[in-house]
Order: sequence, then structure tokens, then C-alpha cells
Amino acid sequence: MTKPELISAAQPRKSHHRGHVSVAQKLSYLSHWVPGYAWQRLVRHRRANQTHLIFALADHFEPAIVPEDGAARAPYAEQERRLEWWCREYPRAFRRWRDAEGRPFVHTYFYPAEQYDSALIARLAEHCSNGWGEIEIHLHHGIEGPDSAANTKRLLIEFSDRLARTHGCLSYGGRSAQPRYSFVHGNFALANSADGRWCGVDSEMQILSDTGCYADLTLPTGAFHAAQTSKINSIYECALPLMERSAHRKGKDLVRGRAPQVFPLIVQGPLMLDFTSDHGLRRWRIENAALTGSNPPSMHRLGLWKRAGICVAGRPDWLFIKLHCHGMDPTHREATLGAGIQKFVSELVEGAELRNEILHFVSAREMVNIILAACEGKEGNPGEYRDFRLKRTRPSTSDSPGRENSSAVLKG
Repeated sequence: MTKPELISAAQPRKSHHRGHVSVAQKLSYLSHWVPGYAWQRLVRHRRANQTHLIFALADHFEPAIVPEDGAARAPYAEQERRLEWWCREYPRAFRRWRDAEGRPFVHTYFYPAEQYDSALIARLAEHCSNGWGEIEIHLHHGIEGPDSAANTKRLLIEFSDRLARTHGCLSYGGRSAQPRYSFVHGNFALANSADGRWCGVDSEMQILSDTGCYADLTLPTGAFHAAQTSKINSIYECALPLMERSAHRKGKDLVRGRAPQVFPLIVQGPLMLDFTSDHGLRRWRIENAALTGSNPPSMHRLGLWKRAGICVAGRPDWLFIKLHCHGMDPTHREATLGAGIQKFVSELVEGAELRNEILHFVSAREMVNIILAACEGKEGNPGEYRDFRLKRTRPSTSDSPGRENSSAVLKG
């Protein structure tokens, strides 16, 4: 591989480790969402009928990650080695298990915009072209000080253009030649929602919409994170003006029969309280759909993800399960490529018929397409709607050579 080509950014990546969290901070965090959680547990009930489980794995994919020091970056040779190992070993580990359409368990690789490297992304794009996922946009910013709206917009435009035009990634909606993308915020602080830390851009939701973002898949946050919203286990469009700080903290749930009007959509993963018995002791933990070294996927966790009941209202038999991980973090290898996740995927696939479930392994883009199809009242097999609105093929003719707000292209 060649010397890295970079997009300049104002700040380095922040550590994923947050240090000690006080009891008061924990209680404040829980107070944000536990009341809504209690209400959901009262009104959301499991269905006895056959259920389609639609899985997407949002991989915060950082070849440069140094787990013990979030501000550091691994040597370039180590980044190359990690990526080559992943692209070789992942297909070997997962090619035998397939969903209802014969698709493997794929990742959506959210690559950090501020760490753009042409050679590394070219290798990852080749892996994806072989059927193992898609590349989307990840961003860490506002670390040493608040980022600016202008810098955020510049970075997103430059990165999305390079992904689309240089690497053949991203997607398109309608006849517009503007690339569309899904997004995760590297520090969970979407639209400056973490008490002013790790972002700095109140208008981030508007910037995302203006630069072609059709969905945000950031939530839920890590445990006891200030950016966690009170609205949980939902798929929705923002109800507040997108220019407002934390515009995603309130929203209108997506409903069958009504096409969404405001983009990006917010696609959340499960956030649950897990009460289990351990050697006679009653314990509890927070289930936030993160696949980590200490918490790999399991059939027990699958039960919690299903109980979250994340769906388009009026289409409860299509359940959306959005998970997240850090595939390049060596401390999480067991949860992303080791025996633990291989055992889980095996049990997931081989036991689906007995559980009266039909599985669909999708990318973030495909998940959003199926969500849009549900909103428009489509019936039958959700796997048929993977390319419903957002397609990987660039239109041969375009009505719009310039940048457009996502809502103008995708609504209705």
C-alpha cells in the first residue's frame, strides 16, 4: 500500500475511555431514559406470529485505533496489517452462515472522515465489493475545542465526494448525482448533545441533511454518556428544527402509510435494562447493543434486542436490530470475529425456523431502504426492498448537479 493521503481535520480522535463516573452522573443518565423505557415495557408486546429480524451492524471502523490511548494512532504498517488480516479472515469465518436471501452477516464500515486514507479505503472497498458490507461515514471532532459548522460541512463534503468518486462507495437517491450517506458520530455527541463536549456544532443535523445524509445510526450511546436521549428504541424523524442543538432529542415515530419528510432519519439500536441471576445473586446491566470484548453477542442478548421492539409503527412483524462495534479494536476481537460471535451467528441462523423467525442481514443503507418501504406500506418479504430508494448505482442522467438537502430528494 502507498503512503496515506489525508483530509485535514481540526482535532484528533478522542479516547473511548471516559474514566470514573460518579453515582450522581449515573442517576442523571438513567433519569433521561428509564421513564420512557418503563412505558415501552408496558405497551410493547412480543408477537406470536412469524417475525422478520433485520440486522445491521454499524462498525466504527478505525484501523488506527489505539485502545489504551484514544488520542494516539497506530503506525501505518500496523493499520495495513490489521486491515489485510480482517479482509482475509472475516470471509473465512462467516461465509458458511446465510440469511433468508442467501446473504452473509455483513458490516457497515463507518470510516472516520478525519482519518481518510486512499489506500486503506481502496482495500476496504474491495472487501465490500466481494459482498461483505458497505462503507459509510464516521466523524470525530470537537475534541480539543469546539469544531465549527463550516469546518464540519467542509470535511463531510470532501470525504463523501472522495468515497463516491474515487472509491465507488455510497449511494444515490432518485435522479440526483449527489452521493448520499449514513452517519455515526465518533463520540456519540451528535449535534453537540454531550453538554457541549466532543462536537461544538449545534446545527450538525442541518449540516448532515445539507450534505446528503439520509440516516444517523449513532444511538444508543455508551453507558452513562451525557449524549443519551430520552427517546429510545425508536426509528423517527426529528421534530425540532434541524438547526437547533440536539435536534434529534425529540422526534416523530415513523408510521406505516406515511412517508417521512425530514432527513436524516434517526435509526436507534436497542437500549434495555437486563436483570439476570448470577449464582443466586440478582444483578442488572445496561444493554446498549454494543459488541465488545467483555460482552460478545449471545442468544440471551438476542432476546433483549427483540424485546426492544424497534419497528415502523403498524409493521410490528418487521423488527430492526441495529448493533454497533469497533471491528479494528484488538481488545474486541472475540466479539467481532472470534469464536463467540461465530457461535452466536451459527445459533441465530440454525435456530431461526424453530423461533419462527426469518433473518435478513443488511447494510445500513439496506436497512433504511426497508424502513422506507415499510413507511410506504409495502408488503411481503422485506428483503426485496434492500434497494428501494437508495441505490449504489450513480444515475446516468441527473436533474441536480449540485448539493441538495436530503429531504428534497428522499421524501415521499
